[in-house]
Formats: sequence, structure tokens, C-alpha cells
Amino acid sequence: MSDDFYDLLEVERTADDGTIKSSYRRLAMRFHPDKNPGCDKSESKFKAISEAYECLKDPQKRATYDRYGKAGFQNGGGGGAQDFGGFADIFDNIFGGGRGRQAGPQRGADLRYDMEITLEDAFHGKATEITVEVSALCEPCSGSGAKPGTSAKSCTTCNGHGKVRAQQGFFVVERACPTCHGAGKVIADPCKSCRGEGRVDKQKTLSVNIPAGVDEGTRIRLTGEGEAGARSAPSGDLYIFLHVTRHAIFEREGTTLFARAPISFTTAALGGSIAIPGLDGVCHDIRIPAGIQSSKQLRQRGAGMPVLNGRGSGDLVIQVEVETPTKLSAKQKELLEAFRETETGDECPKSTKFFDKLRSVFDDII
Repeated sequence: MSDDFYDLLEVERTADDGTIKSSYRRLAMRFHPDKNPGCDKSESKFKAISEAYECLKDPQKRATYDRYGKAGFQNGGGGGAQDFGGFADIFDNIFGGGRGRQAGPQRGADLRYDMEITLEDAFHGKATEITVEVSALCEPCSGSGAKPGTSAKSCTTCNGHGKVRAQQGFFVVERACPTCHGAGKVIADPCKSCRGEGRVDKQKTLSVNIPAGVDEGTRIRLTGEGEAGARSAPSGDLYIFLHVTRHAIFEREGTTLFARAPISFTTAALGGSIAIPGLDGVCHDIRIPAGIQSSKQLRQRGAGMPVLNGRGSGDLVIQVEVETPTKLSAKQKELLEAFRETETGDECPKSTKFFDKLRSVFDDII
């Protein structure tokens, strides 16, 4: 059996925290002594993967292991490095500071959930439900980790403090107790449902209220809905990250909504109006001034996205694109030919000015 922590957990050295945790749970279920009674090999394997996980789940311990291997955790070992728990811990122990590692069960991990919503959902807000798989409080033992009817006992190694001290030269180094792993208590008879962890994996259905005006990347926090803490420690939080799907008509920039609207060249020349249904459920009548040019933007105040956790709304901006007809009837061609015969050049001043300038520059050629 390999003694490399990554090999023991069957993960790559580049594996993220979630992959390591998932692999550990799978292997722990497979080699747990309760599932393999009397099998020394399984018990030895279970202890080895537990030791590996205890190291790799801690970013600081993992960094030390990646650099020095197991030698990094040996007092005065041949690796040339010792696990002091960081420079802050060294100075805390010298000067009596209280910034060392906290004893006792640690708060549960925070979780992330990515949710897709439509632009309409972002506009109006939405009440919905999500289902997540988390480590939840074990009900039979009420999170204590001890078999119902029993309780954890004070650790005799650290006398219930969760920490032990060791003299290393001029330094006194304080570490988490290796017996109780900082809990201060040990469980002689663990709960069969959670195997002494005080928590079990389960699916939870949660209600989520999405407020009006949210944008891409908006984060919603559900306090206490993350991973349950070990042995009745507080739970972490659940963070929901919102992702707004692309809309068929509207684009968004802050609280402003943008849309492109093609109009006929006769509407552009003579003026008129177009009807644009907004996300607010109102059909907005956009007035087109006579002689409007392509790419001109028209603004409808207050018809954009609502301000998140505030009052008022942004604007709706319509960019007109003048469309040149591609299919004309004989009658339409006749009318346009008649119009062309009456043109003086004043109808399209930009065009007239451009060609006048062109002639002045290239008079000898044109």
C-alpha cells in the first residue's frame, strides 16, 4: 500500500478540494471498520486514508506536504521543515497571543450553487426552490457523533483543551491534539448513522427569493444552509450565484435595456411610430421623427431594469436600423423613379456634401 497521500485518496496532485472530499467519502464508506468487521487490512487502509484526508483538506498542511512530504510534519525530521502551523502561531506561542488554531469542532464549509435565470426573472424577481446535497446534522445523535444514550468523553491526551504543546529549542509550539484532532473530546462508542462524524449526507430542498433587478453574478447568501459542522459545530453558508441567460430581443447594461428595431425607409423619411412590448408588460409606443438616420437611438425613460434593492428603473433604448427594401412592385418602382426625378440634392445633405468634396479632390479624374 502506497504511503503517498494522493495515491491513498486516488486523486491527482492537482485535484481540487471538492474532488478530494468526494474521493475520501467514497473510500471511507468502503473501508470503514463497521463495514469490514475483523478485517485488519481494511482498518489499516481506513486509518491511512483518514490521515491523508486530514492533511490534504487543510490548505496549509497540504502546501507543507506538497513541498516536503511527510518529513514536513516530523519534529526535527530529515525534510528540513517543521509544521509550526504558520509564523503567526510561533509568535503567538512566544508572546502568549490567542491567535492560534481554534480548539474544538470547526464550522461547516460554505457551499456554492450556480443558478440560471431568464432576463424576465431578473426583471420581476422570482420565488423558487432548489435541491442541494449537503452534510446535514445527524438526527439520531443530534450531531454529537456519539451513539444515542452515550456521550463523548474528555480527551486524556490534551485534558479537554484540544491542543498540546511541545518544546522545540527556544520555542514552545502549540498544535491541535493528535488524539481528538482539536475537539477536546473523544467518542468511545460512535453513532452508527454518522460513524461519529455528527453529520450525514442528505438532500435538502430550500426556498430562494430572487429580488427584482438582479444581474449576472449577483450572489444570494443563505445563512446556515451550507455543510453542517462536525459534532454540533455551526453550519456554513450556501451562496447562490445567478447567471442570466441571453435574451432574444433585449441586451442589458446595468439598468438600461437595449434593443435594435428595423424600420422601413418610408417610416424613416416620413416619421411614424413603432410598438415595442417591454419586460414590464407595457407596450411602449416609440415615436419615430421624420428624417431619422440608421443607428439613431431613441430612449424611453423608466422602461428599463428595476434598481436592485432601490427605487426606480433604468431606461429602454431602441436603436433604429433603416431597412432598404429588396422586393418592389412595378408600381412602387414607378413611384420611386418619379421621386428620383424630383430630387434636388437637398433631401440627403450628407450624400450631396460627400460627393461635392470628392469632386473637388479628384476633379481631374471624375
